[in-house]
Amino acid sequence: MIEARHLRVLRAVAATGSFSAAGRELGCTQPAVSQQMKALEASVGTPLLIRSGREMRLTQAGEALVRHAAGIIAGLTAAEEEVAAIAGLRAGRVRLVSFPSGSSTLVPTALAALRAAHPGTRVSLEEAEPPQSVEMLREGDCDVALAFRYEGAAGGGDEWEDLVVRPLLRDRLVALVPERHRLARAGSVAIGELAREPWIAGCPRCRGQLVEVCEGAGFTPRIDFATDDYPAVVGLVGAGLGVAVLPQLAIESVRPRGARTVTLEPAVRREIVALTLPDLAQVPAVAATLDQLERAAGRKQP
Repeated sequence: MIEARHLRVLRAVAATGSFSAAGRELGCTQPAVSQQMKALEASVGTPLLIRSGREMRLTQAGEALVRHAAGIIAGLTAAEEEVAAIAGLRAGRVRLVSFPSGSSTLVPTALAALRAAHPGTRVSLEEAEPPQSVEMLREGDCDVALAFRYEGAAGGGDEWEDLVVRPLLRDRLVALVPERHRLARAGSVAIGELAREPWIAGCPRCRGQLVEVCEGAGFTPRIDFATDDYPAVVGLVGAGLGVAVLPQLAIESVRPRGARTVTLEPAVRREIVALTLPDLAQVPAVAATLDQLERAAGRKQP
């Protein structure tokens, strides 16, 4: 019989590449890791690791077991949390991953409400952009991932089909221009009117969307600067070094000094969602977190 503790050890060994490093990550000794790996190999009846000097790699069976380990551990976590809640234990833990503009706008409101309603629930926050955040969820490294995708993007319909998707809001993109720009006081602007401008681009996924939208309008943007940091984008625009297109949530999280926002036509939006695994969606603390994220997003709907 395969034990969950052995699977956690196997994942740690696969991730770190050695028994000693896995022991440090798990807070146990190298001999303890070695002993548990031997027990796991005995349980499955086949070698899972190939040892060569100080290095080791997974066998085909080991790779298969690591692939299934995240889902197995998530299922066991769901069972443990649900049983604890039924037994009257008012506690829980949620590991949340969010992209930066979500962390500064939706997450604080949601977590403050969650703490007020369930003070025993602990939430940790880590930042990552999709698709990295989505892979963290699938790998068992978080419980809830705040993510986004652009409406009409290629392949967007089925990229989350194995996950529970909680729609939150649709975030419109706006143009950002220097305050003395010729279009700074325009009611709206077509992206083609910015074709000859130098551009400041954002995160990789946003950068790809920018190029796609611009090419749809008949031009390729000249990107002079690229940064994942939204305040840096705003600062570069405010200094007159170019124009940008940013999500509305990103604008809310910074003060656009020296820059003005202009409505972009036709509208380009990204869908913001909270994602979790099907088993984890049944965990009370995870469900409560999803509910509070949805309420926080509802307050920002136009």
